Amino acid sequence: MLLSGMARARLRVTTRSSPWTRAQNTYSTKGASFRSNSGSSHNLTRLIATASVVSTSGLWWLVNTRDDAVRDDAPHLETPPAKHWTVEPGPSRDQVTRIISQGAYSFLVRNVDGVSRYDGAQLASNCPCEDQFTHGKFPSPGKQGKNWMAWGVYDGHSGAQTAELLKEQLLPFVRRSLSQVKSSSAGEALSDEFVQSAIVKGFLDLDDSIIKTALETVQSRYPLPEKVKKLAPAYAGSCALLSMYDSTTSTLHVACTGDSRAVLGRKGPDGRWEAKALSVDQTGNNEEEIARLHEEHPGEEDMIKNGRVLGLMVSRAFGDCRWKWSLEFQREVQKRFYGPSPLTPRYPVQTPPYLTAEPVVRSTMIDTASPSFLIMATDGLWDMISNQQAVDLVGKWLERGGDEQGNANPEPTYEPFDFGHFDKPGSERFVDGWTTVQDDNVAVHLVRNSLGGNHHELVAGRLAFGPSSSRHARDDITVQVVFFNVPESESNNQKSTP
Repeated sequence: MLLSGMARARLRVTTRSSPWTRAQNTYSTKGASFRSNSGSSHNLTRLIATASVVSTSGLWWLVNTRDDAVRDDAPHLETPPAKHWTVEPGPSRDQVTRIISQGAYSFLVRNVDGVSRYDGAQLASNCPCEDQFTHGKFPSPGKQGKNWMAWGVYDGHSGAQTAELLKEQLLPFVRRSLSQVKSSSAGEALSDEFVQSAIVKGFLDLDDSIIKTALETVQSRYPLPEKVKKLAPAYAGSCALLSMYDSTTSTLHVACTGDSRAVLGRKGPDGRWEAKALSVDQTGNNEEEIARLHEEHPGEEDMIKNGRVLGLMVSRAFGDCRWKWSLEFQREVQKRFYGPSPLTPRYPVQTPPYLTAEPVVRSTMIDTASPSFLIMATDGLWDMISNQQAVDLVGKWLERGGDEQGNANPEPTYEPFDFGHFDKPGSERFVDGWTTVQDDNVAVHLVRNSLGGNHHELVAGRLAFGPSSSRHARDDITVQVVFFNVPESESNNQKSTP
């Protein structure tokens, strides 16, 4: 090693010495034969010293660095006087409004019979947000010259990839399914049964595509990065709530896979707004879902525990392929592509699949003679308020004309608050006394009130959390509200027309 270092050092001698070699040249001993200018004896000493340095791996660049190339890039650290550290206060009232209004939208609808306007809003808790949504009009699949409308909310979990795919592909799959089956006669309105079966087929076709793509990807010769990307929508999962309005028959078709929820608000004979659920949450707490799963998987008594299906809250979903793949395939994907951990041994996988993306579809006639509205939202909203509370909140917004009159009541003063309040017996997530009307977008209005309404400390406290600790205080929230036959004077402050 010494000879090798000496040889390398001899080859690396330059005409201009480094700071290290200059320091060596000033060194001398008492013996004349070792003076700086004494010839070969001194050179041997210099070579040995240099070799012992430069032969150390990674230090050659230090030894051979030219003076004019040396640059001090290290930052200077300021040293302010030590003092008690402080934090920024929580969101102000104006900041709260900006946060919950970011990305909100509102559209007047002029050319679809029966639909007056719709609003939407989204508040993220996860980063990135795992909720997605779609909205807009498209040509009627049955009668020429007419338009249908669609609204969708997609609540992702274990990542946003599946929900993002649904945003782009679910409505196209359903529309393709509608176009593949012919109606009984040309130009005739489509029957409810026909539309429902087409929607179910579109949902199942897309989920089958997710699973099939994952299987083909594992067996393919795609490059590894491409395989990782293609597998992501299968690893993650998503609920789906899709509503389609047929303007020819004034029929609203609502398809639900998972626990997002659709609620119809309409005025009763007494003038009060009544709430009618158009979907039912499909979870491990739903008795019908529990019975269905036990019928499909007889003898698996440990399949559903604490309201969860092998650990998953929902009983129907897109993706979530661990609940659809065999245990052997789960292990193979984890080993080869760092997929998620197999459900077993934590949960007993015996006869997959346990989940389906098949939706429950309900068709409802919209009364064109009286105003009504549809609320669609992910479970982040419904965790905070009930169906009737949501309908009442929209009703109050309509009665007060959005934000034209502002909040009818001055903001009350509350005692200091913390989240232990919700653990007290009889405490509620939302109190009617917290209601406030101050937003021109009704979806934002619902988000604000679900967080605490006029109780600013509670609202700001929930918004003060950052990901991922924010999940303790709130989930991702996505809301859409559609007004049917509501006079323009009642649904004011419209933004634009699609």
